[in-house]
Amino acid sequence: MASLPKTDEDAAAELARLATEIARHSALYHTDDAPEISDADYDALVRRNSAIEQAFPHLVRADSPSRLVGAAPAGHLAKVPHARPMMSLDNAFSDEEVEEFAARVRRFLRLADDERVALVAEPKIDGLSCSLRYEHGRLVQALTRGDGRVGEDVTANVLTIGDIPRTLPADAPELFEVRGEVYMDKAAFAALNARLLAEAEAAGDAGKARQFANPRNAAAGSLRQKDATVTAARPLRFLAHGWGETSALPGDTQTRAIEAIGRWGFPVADALRRVESVAAALAVYKQIEAARADLPFDIDGVVYKVDRLDWQARLGQVAKAPRWAIAHKFPAERAQTTLERIDIQVGRTGKLTPVARLEPVTVGGVVVTNATLHNADEIARLGVRPGDRVVIQRAGDVIPQIVENLTRDVERPEWCFPSVCPDCGSDAVAGDGEVDIRCTGGLICPAQRVERLRHFVSRGAMDIEGLGLKQIEDFFHDGLIHTPADIFRLTEAELLPRKKDGKVWAANLLAAIEAKRTPDPVRFLFGLGIRHVGAITARDLLKAFGTVEAIAGVATRAAAEPEARGEIESVEGVGPVVAEALVDFFAEEHNRAAWDDLLSVTHPLPFAQETRESEVSGKTLVFTGSLETLSRDEAKAQAETLGARVAGSVSAKTDLVIAGPGAGSKLKKAADLGIRVIDEAEWAAIVAAAR
Repeated sequence: MASLPKTDEDAAAELARLATEIARHSALYHTDDAPEISDADYDALVRRNSAIEQAFPHLVRADSPSRLVGAAPAGHLAKVPHARPMMSLDNAFSDEEVEEFAARVRRFLRLADDERVALVAEPKIDGLSCSLRYEHGRLVQALTRGDGRVGEDVTANVLTIGDIPRTLPADAPELFEVRGEVYMDKAAFAALNARLLAEAEAAGDAGKARQFANPRNAAAGSLRQKDATVTAARPLRFLAHGWGETSALPGDTQTRAIEAIGRWGFPVADALRRVESVAAALAVYKQIEAARADLPFDIDGVVYKVDRLDWQARLGQVAKAPRWAIAHKFPAERAQTTLERIDIQVGRTGKLTPVARLEPVTVGGVVVTNATLHNADEIARLGVRPGDRVVIQRAGDVIPQIVENLTRDVERPEWCFPSVCPDCGSDAVAGDGEVDIRCTGGLICPAQRVERLRHFVSRGAMDIEGLGLKQIEDFFHDGLIHTPADIFRLTEAELLPRKKDGKVWAANLLAAIEAKRTPDPVRFLFGLGIRHVGAITARDLLKAFGTVEAIAGVATRAAAEPEARGEIESVEGVGPVVAEALVDFFAEEHNRAAWDDLLSVTHPLPFAQETRESEVSGKTLVFTGSLETLSRDEAKAQAETLGARVAGSVSAKTDLVIAGPGAGSKLKKAADLGIRVIDEAEWAAIVAAAR
């Protein structure tokens, strides 16, 4: 790992960049089922973020990736809150990290040295997380993980999966949520892709055949169909590994509960093992890793869980993951191939990204033809040139990375990064202190304009149904749209000639556009594509300023008034990097013109703070002492989300005090006033129980 930043300013800037980058890749993976980087690359970004946060704990951001689970649900399925959050797992990448996990469990539970901690070890299947809710023995609802708190309703689609029982036996609890992974096995995946290609060839359109990159994407895309008959035609499977809300537990250990779930008719992992030492758990890991290639489905690691359920309850969870479980990830798979050429792609922010075009090679059951090269520094570090023999690694998605150049000592001309944009010919330069090279063409650059328009209508932004990449590209190149505002000026007369018998299509598209004329302000602000302003940062800004117009006003003033810039920088979770990006955006005349034009055809709503019902709603809270699993800012944000008010001091109006180690006078005053005091674990339970 690269060395850590030396100053607060450098650390804050890198944390801002990482928050934006990780949020983007998380949305691509969880929401769009279209990852752009490998699992190993994603994990490296997350670990880098964690390392900086540990070194600079006072700079932890409100939108820190360490606090988030998954990504927001997609737009075309109904959103339903989970009765109990679907949490993700912390990762371990070495035996030593697994040993430290076990040691943390012992320390937290204050166990004697001779007390054994039994663990359950099971394969970590690479699928789409799903929660199945049974009431009085009948399946009544199925939800995807979504962002961990709100999932997508896929009940109709889940009913087509043969592995999933529609009813439970009489001995099952009245209420029970079975949780597991929807997946597609390797043989079924290969057969599905072959069928899709054959269907496209039969239709004379083989060049546009929709084929999936890997089984995980195929499972996710199949489960989240609007039409359940499409899902029914896809060979999906289910593997149970846990539970959510339940009126009773069918055992007092993880092992017994999973055995009961298996007796009810759910497939569970054949390789699940109960062990009584870390050494035995690591031995199971090695056995499963050795058998990985022969398994009928993809796995990317082994999950360890504390077996005793009473200990699980005591251990509780941190912001996004339980303390009683951890995922031990496998190393990325590798292969050798030849780098045929290096292409440059221009993104919506003007970033020039080099992409290696490879001689096709199979890695982990997937044929790989492209690999990301990130930037000019990465190319220089690897010394790669067309014709080089390279080692690539892949950990579960379509674009892997080059990890080694086997022929860098062979004499061959050096490959030079372009100094002009390949799309518009404008200068391509690196900003102060940046490694990324960007096109200076802005909105005159066709690549940036198309990418900005594509981002504006994407799921995470305005989410205009029916307006995808192909339509955006076609409309742009045919002169129908050049700016976001042009989307809202499309007419039936312009659309009808574009499709044979296109009246219904045109009417549906215009209706979808019209539905977004009064948009959610967070999606609207995020959709503008301002650097460093992701969905979380957009929410933070709107929470502070109320409307998108107010944000534009303060950003415009900030170009000349330091006080206005200070207003932006003081917003929780924002800081100087985002402030500068906002100021730069609204200082550009063409951006201001596009902004004013967009507001002439849309009417973004004011921001409305989302709250969850909980036992602390409407109450006044005080946090005191050193919080160990979350920052004070995160605690305050959690409380506000639960409808509570956070005060700085204890008084007769205080309803609850959350005390960590080192709590002093506030704790004493709470005791004197008879105010209820809880610890951090109890607070986490309140947050988890909120609806």
